[in-house]
Amino acid sequence: MKYQETLQGLLLDDPIRMKALCAIQSLKLNDGWIGAGFVRDAVWDHLHGYKQVQISGDVDVVWFDSERCNPAHDSDLEERLCQRFPEFDFSVKNQARMHQRNGNLPYLSTENALLYWPETATAIAVRIGETNFLEIIAPYGLDDLFELRLRPTPPFEREKLNIFRQRVARKGWMERYPKLQFIIPE
Repeated sequence: MKYQETLQGLLLDDPIRMKALCAIQSLKLNDGWIGAGFVRDAVWDHLHGYKQVQISGDVDVVWFDSERCNPAHDSDLEERLCQRFPEFDFSVKNQARMHQRNGNLPYLSTENALLYWPETATAIAVRIGETNFLEIIAPYGLDDLFELRLRPTPPFEREKLNIFRQRVARKGWMERYPKLQFIIPE
């Protein structure tokens, strides 16, 4: 995958993000990853020449276990993580139940769930694998992320396009990252 080594290097050189990744690795979650802004902001900050900063927003922990879909389990994991690592605002979501909230067919895995996230540059997750190698899942690839393209994923190109537009405005990405190319399908 193009840009994979670059992303791995950026994250490995970021002690704050590595601490969060180690925290998640210690939980041994089934199909567990950290995604969304955790990855996206690291790359966009780097490409805009911003120094390493604290992680803004929450740390999205995503995992998949169809046997443990009770939201209370996610809340318990969040509480445990926040007690051990109070410097992070963890948000834990079992993707085996998130299809219900999003009005989709059941997801098959964490990677499958990422197909339904709003932006291609956000539909990326990372983890420290069993061999301590930094693993990446990016169903839409890493090109948009590294080439500063802000575009919706296919599920958000038509009926959900307004949700995508509102999200971009609410997050303020175009102001924070002026080199971004805002791409809307025709």
